[in-house]
Amino acid sequence: MSIGPITLSVPHRLRLSARISDYVELTKPRIVLLELVTVIVGMYLAAPGQLTAGLLAATVIGTTLTAASASILNQWLERDRDGRMERTADRPLPTGRIGAGEAVFLGAATFAAGIVTLALGVNWSTALVGVLCWTIYVVAYTPMKTRSTLNTAIGAASGALPILMGWTAGGGSFDLVALGLVGVLYLWQFPHFMAIAWLYRRDYAAAGYQMATVDDPSGLRAGAIAVSGALALLPISLVPALAPHSGSPLVYCVWAVILGLLQLATASMFLAARNDQSARRLLRASLVYLPCWLGLLLMVNL
Repeated sequence: MSIGPITLSVPHRLRLSARISDYVELTKPRIVLLELVTVIVGMYLAAPGQLTAGLLAATVIGTTLTAASASILNQWLERDRDGRMERTADRPLPTGRIGAGEAVFLGAATFAAGIVTLALGVNWSTALVGVLCWTIYVVAYTPMKTRSTLNTAIGAASGALPILMGWTAGGGSFDLVALGLVGVLYLWQFPHFMAIAWLYRRDYAAAGYQMATVDDPSGLRAGAIAVSGALALLPISLVPALAPHSGSPLVYCVWAVILGLLQLATASMFLAARNDQSARRLLRASLVYLPCWLGLLLMVNL
């Protein structure tokens, strides 16, 4: 008699686990985690050693909910096009594992909860930056992807703003240092996304997305954008050395330049070769640059 309930409960547990996994996938957890890291670094830079557990918790929860909402609604808007691309065809919405109406409800609920948490638990400045970040990603960037190659320039703004959320959450003002932090994250995305745009150019073309590598299959435009972004990043990356709590600005500047030159070198190699190997090299370089730069910021502000 005891075997029956156990046998019936296993499929139920598996279905529940799969359902939870689909919800998590809908939020794009890797992007959310990256945003959280930049938010926490921004908070620490604004107020090193002065953050309370309550403020940190409210900022993390509010940011997580707001970022999750943006990802959910982005996938809802792109569900049909995701179904045309090999790398996204198995997502919960294109496969029907999660319904469109359910996704809209989740996206709206998490957005409202996230902004309220930021406004009441952190401050209004952080909440407003959160609204701006969400709006750019969902309202501007997502539809722009099918209309213009300028979508990368729009989307990069959304990816750059989370560090400003952390900065304002820690009590920082909208000053030159804040602009420098945002500027680094903004410019970093151009080499990063040009590498991705090249590697997945066929997928983007199949889905009808207007990417530089689709509009110019030779890759010359994408390579030029990658190099321009990496080149502009070099001087902008020096601005955070002006942070009021920076203890080793010279050390920061030296390593920031080294990191920037390494990324510029890989971007130049991509422009010269324009193949999958050089694109992967550039992608790896960009993935190395970001955590190293964030770590450098923390190190010189300890």
